[in-house]
Amino acid sequence: SKKIIKLKKQLNLAENSEGYRIRGEILNAHLNQVKAGMESISLPNYYDNNNPIEIKLNPALSPARNAQKYFTKYKKMRDSIKHVNEQIKIAETNLRYFDSIQTAIDNADPQDIDAISDELINQGYLKEQNHNHRRKKKISEKNLNTFKLSDGKKALVGKNNYQNDWLTLKKADKRDYWFHVKNMPGSHVILQDNDPSDEDIKEAAEIAAYFSKGKNSSHVPVDYVQVKRIKKPNGAKPGFVIYTGQNSIEVTPNEKDILEKRI
Repeated sequence: SKKIIKLKKQLNLAENSEGYRIRGEILNAHLNQVKAGMESISLPNYYDNNNPIEIKLNPALSPARNAQKYFTKYKKMRDSIKHVNEQIKIAETNLRYFDSIQTAIDNADPQDIDAISDELINQGYLKEQNHNHRRKKKISEKNLNTFKLSDGKKALVGKNNYQNDWLTLKKADKRDYWFHVKNMPGSHVILQDNDPSDEDIKEAAEIAAYFSKGKNSSHVPVDYVQVKRIKKPNGAKPGFVIYTGQNSIEVTPNEKDILEKRI
């Protein structure tokens, strides 16, 4: 979060760097007025109705070199915009990922923590404590949280990002319905049914809301869509998917009601 704030400040400076170019141009236009040893000079700014503009100088440099220094600074800052934007994108992706990890930890049972640690080791964020690290365990349905809705239909819930990917992209039937809180981290929930009733949708959405960062909120928006609409972008972090054609529902997760459905 701090890195993103710092990068956005850099970007703002780079995008508002015209002042360096203007100072360079004005210096070039009045080189004959700059005397050796000057530390600053006030000159008319023809970009601003000739109002005076204060220009700092390096007394060790010639007037022309002082002007060139402003142009160099301007070019360097303009050239940095693309790089800084890329760094912001990477940092925001990492922040979303760590947010999903924090949510998985918050919702985890003690026996789930090892799987989250394994994920962080495999992603290169944690160092392996011993060099004989066990291979990534094969995921199966028994690793997931399973819920039985009021009418007997099953909803499966991933406990971490690897389980979320496996559940949505490998386990689920393309006609099943996928649920996930809107614009915040949370578990993937699969309702094993291709024609859910309004009550099914509400109950599955409540489960998705409960296993999310919004579990303690009273109004949680949840997206739902058929699995065939889900895609994983190339190179995306574990648990991250994109989708189109979704509907949304707002629910209030009730811990007691939800946990009573767990099997």
